[in-house]
Amino acid sequence: MKATIWHNPKCGTSRKTLAILENLSKVDVEVIEYLKDPPTADKLAQLYKDAGLTPNEGLRIRGTDAAERGLPDADAQTVLEAMVADPILIERPLVETDKGVRLCRPQDTVLEIL
Repeated sequence: MKATIWHNPKCGTSRKTLAILENLSKVDVEVIEYLKDPPTADKLAQLYKDAGLTPNEGLRIRGTDAAERGLPDADAQTVLEAMVADPILIERPLVETDKGVRLCRPQDTVLEIL
């Protein structure tokens, strides 16, 4: 099975999720450090749709200026554009497999798609 994780190595939850993936021999893990290589707005929209989330639900509030920018109340396209321009606004980690996508908070959520 292949799994892609949109990862921030400075985030403890992201590191724990990656460790779960790497410890399973049946999983081929692709790691994308999204702060260095952010997804496109279309890719983010697809990830959130497949996870059953809105872009606003995938918005990182803690440690960002999202609230000051009015993003929690903004429309989905505005949120996606802000995330692409400033990827720190993307809540992490997102994991995609053939079985679906999850925002892995807490990290054990990843087990639902393995």
